[in-house]
Amino acid sequence: VQLQASGGGQVQAGGYLRLSCAASGGTFSNYAVGWFRQPPGKERKLVAAISGRGVVKYGDSVKGRFTISRDNAKNMVYLQMNSLKPEDTAVYYCAADMNYWSTSYLYWGLGTQVTVSS
Repeated sequence: VQLQASGGGQVQAGGYLRLSCAASGGTFSNYAVGWFRQPPGKERKLVAAISGRGVVKYGDSVKGRFTISRDNAKNMVYLQMNSLKPEDTAVYYCAADMNYWSTSYLYWGLGTQVTVSS
């Protein structure tokens, strides 16, 4: 499975962005997809994940602000990010795995930078 993330950019605090993850090379609906982020100098952490059937989970820091969704017909996963804060600044990655509960996703795309200014 190949993944490509896009949609990052620079935005002011309180603003919004929508990230997209395009997948190819597999039966997309069989895979859970997660969005991860890595702030400068910090470890990469899960932001949100969605199973092939649409079950979702979120990291505590983004609950109520971010929404993950998918369109299996288009092999796409989205991350709508609202009420952005400077602490959301990070490189965002999408990843896929057949196991929704995986702690080590198998397939990774290149990241997209999100910068939130105060």
